[in-house]
Amino acid sequence: MSQDFTARLAQMQQRYNALITQKNEPTAATNGVYQRYKYPVLTAQHAPVFWRYDLNPASNPLLIERFGINAVLNAGAIKFNGKYILMPRVEGLDRKSFFAIAESPNGIDNFTFWDEPVIMPETAIPDTNIYDIRLIAHEDGWIYGLFCTERRDPSAHPGDQSAAIAQCGIARTKDLKQWERLADLKTNSPQQRNVVLHPEFVDGKYAFYTRPQDSFIEAGKGGGIGFGLSESIENAVVDEEVILDKKVYHTVYELKNGQGPAPIKTTKGWLHLAHGVRNTAAGLRYVLYMFLTDLNDLTKVIHKPGGYFMAPEGEERIGDVSNVAFCNGWIANDDGTVYIYYASSDTRMHVALTTIDQLLDYTINNPEDGLRSATSVDTLIGIIQKNKAYTAGIV
Repeated sequence: MSQDFTARLAQMQQRYNALITQKNEPTAATNGVYQRYKYPVLTAQHAPVFWRYDLNPASNPLLIERFGINAVLNAGAIKFNGKYILMPRVEGLDRKSFFAIAESPNGIDNFTFWDEPVIMPETAIPDTNIYDIRLIAHEDGWIYGLFCTERRDPSAHPGDQSAAIAQCGIARTKDLKQWERLADLKTNSPQQRNVVLHPEFVDGKYAFYTRPQDSFIEAGKGGGIGFGLSESIENAVVDEEVILDKKVYHTVYELKNGQGPAPIKTTKGWLHLAHGVRNTAAGLRYVLYMFLTDLNDLTKVIHKPGGYFMAPEGEERIGDVSNVAFCNGWIANDDGTVYIYYASSDTRMHVALTTIDQLLDYTINNPEDGLRSATSVDTLIGIIQKNKAYTAGIV
């Protein structure tokens, strides 16, 4: 073994160890709803050295990277055996995505990948690409992973190598290591993305949040967050989808929207975190927004603040697909704290810290979107006048 090989390997391992043990710090800026943290919790550089390099000097004497990682993004999240678990989409340089498990003792830093990526079984029709998993601990005792499975559209013209069909893949596990693949979800929609399983039975059935769409990219006439029931999970079929949160003209979700992680149950209703998309001259812009649904009628939105809850800021706006904030994983602790794990620009994972009380206050008390410039001005004037009256009363 050459001295150069040994020295380079030692340097790589040293940089890796420094990265995964780096203490995270809260940022100075806060809006009173959540606290961002300075450093991403997962990046491509968090992939272990022994994933990316053949460490045998006989077969890799020049220590060349053999399996490059492009991005780590869009992670499902769950608390398991006292650890904060992320299951991100890991994308190689070949554009193929796979799942891997990273764990942290505190949910803020020290995220470390398990030694091997997840082996996700395939159905009779192999997946070309899998990504954006949502992890749900269901009351039936299983942990479910619902994810997007992408396959080339068999009806596409031979010259079109980008046409694809997206559907909802379903798998379940007890230990996050051994996964049982179930049949893909069946609906009346040509394509499905951002499907999430509700954590409880509804009328004895499995409940799904869906996003019916007409094509691989465009939501089309089916846009909006849907809701439907299935008798079975092993062969899940949703015959009817009710749109509970539709896309609306000139909003942050005018082009398309989709459920993020599974909703959190509170005394005031079910808290939902979703993503909204609009088109701009610079391309699509993804932001996060929130709403609250009734505890008993899951299709009834009872509170929905106007505008976005979170958008990419600073360096978060730069990446593989810029100007994107996306979340498909959050963890609510018994003490009321909530860790929101969001990806920025399809490149890296971040964490923001909040509480159930803060999220409810924001969702219930922040003004709704009046859908016109005049109503926005009315809302702002109301806040200003209220503050003036309050200030005059205490001066």
